[in-house]
Amino acid sequence: MLQAQLDRRRATLLRICAGLTAEQLAARPLPSALSLLGLVRHLAKVDRVWLRQRVAGREIEPLHGGPGDPTDSAAADPARAADEVAALQAERAASDAAAAGVPLDREIDFRGEPTSVRTVYTFLLVEYARHNGHADLLREALDGVTGR
Repeated sequence: MLQAQLDRRRATLLRICAGLTAEQLAARPLPSALSLLGLVRHLAKVDRVWLRQRVAGREIEPLHGGPGDPTDSAAADPARAADEVAALQAERAASDAAAAGVPLDREIDFRGEPTSVRTVYTFLLVEYARHNGHADLLREALDGVTGR
């Protein structure tokens, strides 16, 4: 159930971004550093950090500066838009494969505290839902489209 809900939130972000040009994806139409492309980059990093690195324990290279680096959501090069969306989709598949079969009650260490994998999935649902709200506002400011 948690995976299905996460997949739904992930698909929502892609629906919000669908049909836009690379320039629109990289644009910052609100008085903020946020862009849709920045959110795509950020959520790719979030999936890698939480599922591949923390839950699955894989020692892999950080993505977009790694945990705590805020430049992932600020960097938005329209020339890289298609690659960034493809990278998000690839990261999701790799993250899901890495975390598949890890019991939800298994605990990982997060900053010195035991945290269940179930809690990680709950965090991811909240993270995607929050950023999908941001994405909705960005899309509306770009072209008036709402409710994707």
